[in-house]
Amino acid sequence: MDPFLQMHIFFLVTTIVVVALGVLSCVALVYLILLFRTVERIANHVNEEAEEIRADLDDVRRKAKREGLRLGHLITFFGKTAKRAKKKRTIAD
Repeated sequence: MDPFLQMHIFFLVTTIVVVALGVLSCVALVYLILLFRTVERIANHVNEEAEEIRADLDDVRRKAKREGLRLGHLITFFGKTAKRAKKKRTIAD
């Protein structure tokens, strides 16, 4: 086989491999970006929920300091939290 023809075949195969790896790298990068966006949305959602829980606990703490800790306050707190969770589940569905 002619060395010039071998050189052309080598560069053709190398070019095809480089293009294929480039396309695969782009696809992997797109999936990685989508994954990072999903993680960011989940982190924001967790942060919002943590803020709501923090506000609820502040409310319970204020009521406990003002009126003393009663069983009714705890029931109200957990009832409110359960209602909010149920409401979010129905919205998500």
